[in-house]
Amino acid sequence: MASTLVYGMNDAVLAFMTPIPLTSHTAKADAGEAMVSEPTYTCRPQTAALVRSAVLALAILLTGMERTIADPTVTPRTLQVEHVKIETAKKFADVEAALERSVPQLDPALGEALVNGDERRATELESDQPLFIFLKRDHGALLQVNGRPRKALQYEIGNSHTATKMTRHQLAAGLYAPLRVFLYEDEKGHSIFEYDKPSSLFGQFDDERVSAVARGLDSALERALRRAAE
Repeated sequence: MASTLVYGMNDAVLAFMTPIPLTSHTAKADAGEAMVSEPTYTCRPQTAALVRSAVLALAILLTGMERTIADPTVTPRTLQVEHVKIETAKKFADVEAALERSVPQLDPALGEALVNGDERRATELESDQPLFIFLKRDHGALLQVNGRPRKALQYEIGNSHTATKMTRHQLAAGLYAPLRVFLYEDEKGHSIFEYDKPSSLFGQFDDERVSAVARGLDSALERALRRAAE
């Protein structure tokens, strides 16, 4: 914005510097020729200097205003989060299969129903299923980069409809929806789930409407993971 105004003001400066008719005199022509009026031109250097100074001051002011508006505000907070670990001697592949039987893949139609504002249809598509797998990443395969791939999977688990019951009150709660769960095999061959307890994540928003939903997620997630680990 400042640069646009500066260019516009510079045009004004140029207008002031354009030569203007000041006086004229009559030149005598040779015998038999008409008299010709020749204008003499000058400029206004003092006025132009003042305008240039004004343009410079305005540009500096506007630049400062733009920086003030664009500067972000960073507000750090320290949160206390409850971390949960579930360990079992059950084989990794069996735990993986059990989890994916218990928690189905998210049906894209659920999200479409929400986008269309059809909450009744969204409820029907849930079919009393509290959780769905949004995404599954094979993190262990990435460790082939150092020649030691591992059995390790990262899941995004949650429920789109449930998420909206929190974000309609506190939009920033979308940071933790869906939730992340990590399943891996340790050095003893045991299978381990690790995750952060939902109510401890969502509790930071100090909104009971959000916390009530999060406590329901606590129960649903622990129940699903325990079932897979048994």
